[in-house]
Amino acid sequence: MPTTPPAPQAATRWDVHRPPRAEGRNFLVTGGNAGIGYFVAEQLAGTGATVVLGSRDRAKAEAAIASIASRVPGARVRHLPLDLADPDSLRAGVDALALDRLDAVVHNAGVALDHPPRRETRDGHELMFATNHLGHFTLTHLLAPLLLATPGSRIVTTGSFAAKSERLDLDDLQSTRDYRPKRTYARSKLAQMLFAVELDRRLRAAAGTTLSVLVHPGGALDPLTPSRPPVHVRTTGERLRNLPLGLVVQGKDAAAWPAVRAVLDPHVRGGQMWSPRVFGLRGTPRLEPLWPHLTDTATAARLWTAGCELTGHEPTFTR
Repeated sequence: MPTTPPAPQAATRWDVHRPPRAEGRNFLVTGGNAGIGYFVAEQLAGTGATVVLGSRDRAKAEAAIASIASRVPGARVRHLPLDLADPDSLRAGVDALALDRLDAVVHNAGVALDHPPRRETRDGHELMFATNHLGHFTLTHLLAPLLLATPGSRIVTTGSFAAKSERLDLDDLQSTRDYRPKRTYARSKLAQMLFAVELDRRLRAAAGTTLSVLVHPGGALDPLTPSRPPVHVRTTGERLRNLPLGLVVQGKDAAAWPAVRAVLDPHVRGGQMWSPRVFGLRGTPRLEPLWPHLTDTATAARLWTAGCELTGHEPTFTR
């Protein structure tokens, strides 16, 4: 009697506390000096890889490196000055990267403004859209030759659960007519997510081995995040007061898990989205279907064209 083939479980077996070793590999994490990015960097450093923290603040980056070194013996971590709102900083940073291979970049850095007024970068772009989307768009363009030279490299883009209920206004990408900080932030993250999906389509068309993978961290709160002084300090009182929230959301250490899996899991494929298991808000990372508005190819293509016009660059992945 023929035996039933085993269910394809390999792709779902993942221990967030024991990711695979990655000696000899190089990873760049934007915004790796604080928040979720710090924990992405810490967890990747624990695999033996070289981790580069892209950060505009040298003092904060050095504090993060010291914290990681105290928890990961022999950690290979260094700082790369990067300001995503400043194209000149991005060009200088990529020139100074000094690597012969880049196995993954995690587009994690972001800025969220809580109150008006609307702010602009030196180039006249709305700050959240410029940092969260246009900066990573430009960085992808600048890193393309190095990523192309690395077989199986990955571009991991961090979205946000806040983008699930938003839609882009392609005629007001920079919120000149409708500026509400929370909505503008959510739309900037939606732009990032659409970029990741469109990038996957273009990478497939180029028939290379570089993957574009989308992640979102769910709900992440500082009071549920373990202390990493001086990067992050959580008091006992904060922990106890916020314990009930742990039933719904999680700390930033757990929120890093989808990005870490997207970087390291050999079963991850381009165009996928990884998110927390429980309602997309907390828990171990799982493969989640793309939200319907992320499959809107026409909007994604128009956003890509707008990104090219606003930055003067087009990420290209053909040799």
